[in-house]
Order: sequence, then structure tokens, then C-alpha cells
Amino acid sequence: MDQDMPGGARLIVGVDETPASRWALAWAIGTARLRRMAIVAVHVSRAPVHPFPEALPVQHAIRSGEEARGSEVIAGVFEDVAGGVPDDIHTVMVSKVGDPGYHLVDLAREGDLLVLGRSRRGLFSRMFLPSTSMYCARHAKTTVVIVQQPTPPDEPEVSADRTRRYRGRGHD
Repeated sequence: MDQDMPGGARLIVGVDETPASRWALAWAIGTARLRRMAIVAVHVSRAPVHPFPEALPVQHAIRSGEEARGSEVIAGVFEDVAGGVPDDIHTVMVSKVGDPGYHLVDLAREGDLLVLGRSRRGLFSRMFLPSTSMYCARHAKTTVVIVQQPTPPDEPEVSADRTRRYRGRGHD
């Protein structure tokens, strides 16, 4: 679902089904209210699709299905984070198929804020799935804000763990 893009400075926020994305969207909603900016929520599916879907009718159907699913993902994340799309913020939802980093950088223009979530990933996922946030940080011609997913309370941070270890041995 591509709608008319708002003029002026915008918050382009990458949305997917991860907790880090929800934190990024929450940050974007708060910032949009403070700065009176529009939000462009973008979901990009990595589904393998032929670059010329018109050549193969099946590919066109796959692309259309993925874009429709992307719109549902965006609406679901807004529902989880804010109880739906906020009425007080001009919001546009964009669903694409392809490389997320490329599409996010392509949509962001000078003066926008590009907002992304960053979760802690394991070695395996870092090796086989490129980091969208790092791609955007390197290629965007606008300000990129990367919202780090908070550490759950039951998982101590490394620095806190080291402090506990030393204190346990009588070193303060």
C-alpha cells in the first residue's frame, strides 16, 4: 500500500515483527508528536521475487501478496505499540519487496530522520543476513537513528556481571 508521501521533514521508520522494531516505532511516535512530523512506516519483505514481475504472472501474484502482508504487519505493529495508528500524527504506510536497506535509504531524503531498531543477533544470523541498520548508516544521506532493543531485566549486562564477580571475591 503506497500512499501519497507527505511534504516537509518526515520520520521514515522500518517496521517488521521484531521487538527492536516495536521500540523503534514507539520512539518514532514520540518524536513525531514532539516535532510535529509525519511518519512513513515501511515494511520490506525479503521474499525472492523476479525483478520484472510482469514477465511471469506468478511472480506478480507473489509480489502483490507480500506487499499486502507487509501492510498487515505494519498495522499489527501499530496496534501492539500504540493501540492503532495514532490520529494526531500524519501516517503513511509503505510495503515493498526487496532489500530493506536499499528501499529505506531510497525513501529517505535530506531533512528526514531514518529510524531503525537494532536487536542483538547471533553470529549465524550476522553471517547470512546483512544488517539493515548498518547498510542505512553507511548509505543514507540523512540522519539515521538506531534504537537499541533494551536488555531484558533477567539478563545482566556484561559490565554489571563483571562488577558482581569482583564484589563476590571481596574486591570493591
